[in-house]
Amino acid sequence: MSARILDGNRIRDEIQAELAQQVQELKARGITPGLAAVLVGDNPASQIYVRNKVRMSQSLGLHSEKIEWPADVTTERLLELVASLNRRDDIDGILIQLPLPAAIDSKRVLVAVDPAKDVDGLHPASIGNLVSGRPGLQPCTPAGIIEILRRSCIPMEGARATVIGRSDLVGKPVAMLLLHHHATVTICHSRTRDLAALAREADILVAAMGRPAFVTREFIKPGATVIDVGTTGLTTAEEIRRVFHNPEPALAQLAAKGSVLVGDVQPEDVRELAGAYTPVPGGVGPLTIAMLMANTIRAAKMRRGGCPDHP
Repeated sequence: MSARILDGNRIRDEIQAELAQQVQELKARGITPGLAAVLVGDNPASQIYVRNKVRMSQSLGLHSEKIEWPADVTTERLLELVASLNRRDDIDGILIQLPLPAAIDSKRVLVAVDPAKDVDGLHPASIGNLVSGRPGLQPCTPAGIIEILRRSCIPMEGARATVIGRSDLVGKPVAMLLLHHHATVTICHSRTRDLAALAREADILVAAMGRPAFVTREFIKPGATVIDVGTTGLTTAEEIRRVFHNPEPALAQLAAKGSVLVGDVQPEDVRELAGAYTPVPGGVGPLTIAMLMANTIRAAKMRRGGCPDHP
């Protein structure tokens, strides 16, 4: 029996429908949640990400603003912008699109965001709420992973979960969220000894290290649920032959589209061994923007004393 595909697009659409209803209920009370997206420089990927975020927010009926600044803007000027957005009552969420240009002190800018408007969930206060189990705004990709598991009826309570990757964006917060859902959690990284053996013990395996096809069959317990967070574009035939056991379909895609997107998990191995898995593309990725919208709506409720409903 082939592995079950956990369809992130379907789950995103479910969440969007629920969020749209919440927005209409808020508007009936005279509240329109507002999101400000700050984009610095001309990074093509960042421009696409921000465009998609603004597009989804508009489709849900949120007020959204895209604020674009040149790459040579100073840290001090960005701090002034953040301070002005913090003061605006019509803005519930502030998104600082990363990465910022190297000359900007990113940490100072992120910490300057009002924690009540920190829809990326990256402020130290947000992380503190996450660790202590208090209500708050959670990092979007980890929150999306939990939604995939929850809505796919993958049991977390009592499960052995292994997270490969210890980043502040994904690895650490998803480990904490799994712990809050009563999983027994192991965090692994590049210096973990016998990494494959530890991963192979997991009922739920989260791969979030940014290394294409790093997780092979030696890492996967038969029947496990595998969540693949990585996205890497392969652009040469040599890369494709190195990643795929049967490279011909991927080579045909490379010829047609110019690149092939792969995750941190070897795609043929996970299909053969896992009980369920998120594909790349179409798995975790669609949930990230959906959870950003959920955070914006939650921020609007929390700032006005409402219940921070889960999406």
